[in-house]
Amino acid sequence: MNIIFLGAPGAGKGTQAEKVADTYQIPTVSTGNMIREALANGTEMGLKAKSFIESGKLVPDEVVIGIIQERLAKDDCKNGFILDGFPRTIPQAEALDRMGVIIDKVVDIEVPDEAIMERMIGRRVCPKCGASYHIVTKKPATDGICDRCGAELVQRKDDAPETVSDRLNVYHEQTEPLKNYYSNAGKLAEVDGIGSVTEITERVMKALEA
Repeated sequence: MNIIFLGAPGAGKGTQAEKVADTYQIPTVSTGNMIREALANGTEMGLKAKSFIESGKLVPDEVVIGIIQERLAKDDCKNGFILDGFPRTIPQAEALDRMGVIIDKVVDIEVPDEAIMERMIGRRVCPKCGASYHIVTKKPATDGICDRCGAELVQRKDDAPETVSDRLNVYHEQTEPLKNYYSNAGKLAEVDGIGSVTEITERVMKALEA
């Protein structure tokens, strides 16, 4: 089965993609990882991407699509794959279609903005050992101090309120329209992303089996 995972930043789509990948024994294909792999392997598309990266420019859609096509042609994708983080826009989805990449199901993890803000703004990490916490759902024994190594916890820049708000705005403007795009194609399955990881995984599996 060829699957796309959609969802706002912080909706937990990466976690669910990993669960589905384990269940179906298919690879999760991440755009960032693919570009790094193509660069390392010196593929035709990797070399094209390199020229843009070295000049500080964004890699154009057609090059990213080419890298995806190279990746999906590998043997481990023969029985299916999961695209996580791509497409992000309607033009990218249209380019994917033109490449002849057939998508069977698009799973959209739905989480309200308020819940995402609460999840992400409340996260704290240890800069020393990498342990992660949350000021509401996973508090350290001593407020602001890592249980493992005693270092002072910090809030990552990505989890600052203004950064989360900006990322959500970009998602609503550029990526959310994909829901209608794939709904019109009869491929969209919306899943409630509120609850435990296990509960959400059960909903995702039911959506894929429907």
